[in-house]
Amino acid sequence: MATLPKLPKAKGLLEYTNIFKKRRRPIRAKGRRVLILSVSAGTGHVRSAQALEQVFREQPGVGEVQHVDALRFTNKLFRDFYSKLYIQLVQKAPTILGFVYRNSDEPWKTDRMRLMLDRLNTGPLERFIARYQPDITVCTHFMPAEIISYLISKGKLKARLSIVVTDFDVHAMWLCRTFHRYFVALEESKVHLQALGLPGNNITVSGIPIDPVFAVEEDRRELRTQAGFDLDRPMFLISAGALGVSPAAGVLESLARLKHPAQAVVICGKNVDLQETLEKQAAAVERENPNLTLKVLGYTNEMHHWMKMSDLYIGKPGGLTTAEAMASGLPMVIVAPIPGQEERNSDHLLEKGIAIKCNEFTTLPYKLDNLLNQPEQLAAMRERALAFGRPRAAWTVVDTLLNQPVDEAAQAGPLKPASAAT
Repeated sequence: MATLPKLPKAKGLLEYTNIFKKRRRPIRAKGRRVLILSVSAGTGHVRSAQALEQVFREQPGVGEVQHVDALRFTNKLFRDFYSKLYIQLVQKAPTILGFVYRNSDEPWKTDRMRLMLDRLNTGPLERFIARYQPDITVCTHFMPAEIISYLISKGKLKARLSIVVTDFDVHAMWLCRTFHRYFVALEESKVHLQALGLPGNNITVSGIPIDPVFAVEEDRRELRTQAGFDLDRPMFLISAGALGVSPAAGVLESLARLKHPAQAVVICGKNVDLQETLEKQAAAVERENPNLTLKVLGYTNEMHHWMKMSDLYIGKPGGLTTAEAMASGLPMVIVAPIPGQEERNSDHLLEKGIAIKCNEFTTLPYKLDNLLNQPEQLAAMRERALAFGRPRAAWTVVDTLLNQPVDEAAQAGPLKPASAAT
């Protein structure tokens, strides 16, 4: 039998009752309460939320910060729909994913239907938000954003809603009818939202929030020396992918035909089987190409170091990865982008001269050799990456919300057709 907690001596039933009431009453920390909501569909939404959480915790005037995965407050079927289905489509049917992405990108077309579906499955989330009573809510995924938008519009929540878009383009699913502020990666995205009827004063071009460590300046040569890499040979950073879809095997096979002496590190994350496979492949590639040195790593929390010491990133252009690479001044070689948002990220990188794209692994060594033969182009790509990078995006978001608050919620909705304008 569970034992009751020890209570101080009391003279009567009334005093005992008051003691229990005091124990049940939540203690509210001084300062503003911040609630950050992400969704574990992919990794970018969570990583961006973690960066914001870290910066919020450092600020005076903030009493409490919570970062939670909104899917924790839903049922298993709904969680699988949002997270596992997305990953399965990435792994097995990326073409379908791209089709869905493009055909659902029609502003205001499905927002009411999605809200109805989400509210049927997120009752516990609404109750959690009501209990927490946040002053500021920040959403790095559209699903919790539309729930909070609804609660504010119905007068059920007095918090301010901020939406942090974690890709370079703003897909229609990010649109909310009631909000206080949007944070977007590009001025072009702000222009797009304004054209859809969202007030520009409520939209901040912040960049995508990334880990604050990317804002720390470090010496590339010193980092290479510490990691045991050659100071003079070109260095590639190869991403094996976070969702089980890895271009790394194709990249390694191609590097066997590279003419320039080079070195590369392959980051595999937590996929132990993939790491073992790539280690064997790397050894075979090194035997075939003696001018190539390869190092295969598992999970690391030092991606900022690897990016800052490398000359080129070779991999998929996810929103967070791209933001981190730009903040590190790291040009990119895009391979196998996921149809949809990663293809659109690619367009922006190519347009800005930060990346080149390789459509076939067979031509990758040719493109790398050609780029290495033009060091001035590589240097220009690095300068453009640094120019467009926003390593302090998380601080921009936090400073805006704490020191430039918007009290009144903005209202947005479908624009009237031009013919109906008066």
